[in-house]
Amino acid sequence: MTLFDPRIEKHLIADQGEVVIDEVRKHWAAVVSAALELFGGTVVLLLVFFVPEQAWWVPFVLGGAVVLHALWRMLERHTDRFVITNMRVFRVHGILSQRIAIMPLSRILDISVHKPMIGRILGYGHFVFESAAQEQGLREIRFVGDPDARGITIQRVIAQAGLRGSAVRQGGLHATVAAFVPREARVADPRPPLPPLPPLPPLSASSASSANPTVEWRPSSDPDAHRGWGWLADAQRREDERLAHLRGDPPAVRDRPFDPDRTTTAPLDLPR
Repeated sequence: MTLFDPRIEKHLIADQGEVVIDEVRKHWAAVVSAALELFGGTVVLLLVFFVPEQAWWVPFVLGGAVVLHALWRMLERHTDRFVITNMRVFRVHGILSQRIAIMPLSRILDISVHKPMIGRILGYGHFVFESAAQEQGLREIRFVGDPDARGITIQRVIAQAGLRGSAVRQGGLHATVAAFVPREARVADPRPPLPPLPPLPPLSASSASSANPTVEWRPSSDPDAHRGWGWLADAQRREDERLAHLRGDPPAVRDRPFDPDRTTTAPLDLPR
């Protein structure tokens, strides 16, 4: 069956660290009807030896068609795989033409497990996915062996994927994915490390004191400074003073506000 093996590994996103958590094959109960059909076709083929010589081709054609159809059904069951990875679930099926249905873990809304009575006896069930991808071949996965354990596996992977999403936002991707990714399958970060920042030049005592001045906050003399956008103008003025001090510019002379307490009432000496 190597010729018809679906080769799941070629569908993985290896450079993103995707690994297979579980590869689900069809339960053997899925090929029971095909095996019975194969047995019936073989019986019809054996009738070639018990019919008249003129009619030997009738059981040969009928039995051969039944046997070929049964073998096709068995091969179709063999190539139908449902794969669970740490990033998504997908189904690969088809013999001559291969079809792939993919669904990210974030799009899985609900999973239902249906186990008929014969399935509970033989140990298989059917998965029913509730999601936006119901028309992509992932609506129902039939004849899943050990459905309870595999359902828990999918729920665990979905929970880990949610934690991984929050870890990505916080910069902790590798610590979360490590729960499922084997050590030999981890991919190193392809981005080169950032170069270190150059060291700052040493400062003398005088330059250090001048580079880090203590700026005293002075309230604005404008009565409208505390209303509207006056605070912004006051902050811009303090920033200009600090930059001028760092550059060594002489302090700008500002007009003092009018202070009625400092005015003089002495008479002016005017020329006569």
